[in-house]
Amino acid sequence: MAKYALVTGSGRGIGFGIAKRLTEDGYHVYTTDYDQRLATAAADKLGGTPLQLNVSDPESVREAASQVPELGLLVNSAGIYPFSALLEIPLEQFQRVFGVNVGGNLWCMQAFHPQLKADGRGAIVNITSMSALVPAVGVGSYAASKAAAAMLTAQAAIEFAPDGIRVNAVAPGSVQTEGTNRAINDGDEPDKAPLIPLGRLASPEDIASVVSFLASKDARYVTGQNIVVDGGYLNNTFALYRQAAHGDPNAIVGGRAQ
Repeated sequence: MAKYALVTGSGRGIGFGIAKRLTEDGYHVYTTDYDQRLATAAADKLGGTPLQLNVSDPESVREAASQVPELGLLVNSAGIYPFSALLEIPLEQFQRVFGVNVGGNLWCMQAFHPQLKADGRGAIVNITSMSALVPAVGVGSYAASKAAAAMLTAQAAIEFAPDGIRVNAVAPGSVQTEGTNRAINDGDEPDKAPLIPLGRLASPEDIASVVSFLASKDARYVTGQNIVVDGGYLNNTFALYRQAAHGDPNAIVGGRAQ
């Protein structure tokens, strides 16, 4: 029996990595992107179905949903991350960030709910961020939007449970993609990152593997979770303190605190 998944923002980066892994898992994937060319290119590579989708526009989302008769998995991966100090965030930017990163999740969960409910074992995975858990200078609107998306995930988990739909989130740490200035090709190792205990940046495949688990029957009793996938970065506070306080670039060597 065919399995169907839809991944927003799957034209490149984390979204494409997720769509690729789900294709390998046996799903027929609807690749969606704000840019039709990216959605089509991704579908051509994966053998999926492209859909142009502006997740911040409820009408665009409803139109896309009308073209998807069956769906067992929805992955809300589309997101934007402008950088601005709090005192410099303009209204338009703030509204756009929340429109995509929070509203996009909500509109998609609403629009595709009937198909997910009809599936009988539907699942939703929202992509949040480690920024939802800790503040950092310059990413205030992004961090706040991802924190809101994490709570939206928990709320949907309890409201959709009677419909047989599980809702979880994955919170990536630093992932090497086009958006972080250097994409990696299949088989390439991500760049080293000495302050991350596992010693490197994440690849899109690292995030996709956790999404794959949450979509699987092995996660049938998991819902309402926001799983951090950061290579141990958030727990490495001592090494971060040493670097900040002493300028010690060797706070971690070979993945171990010294």
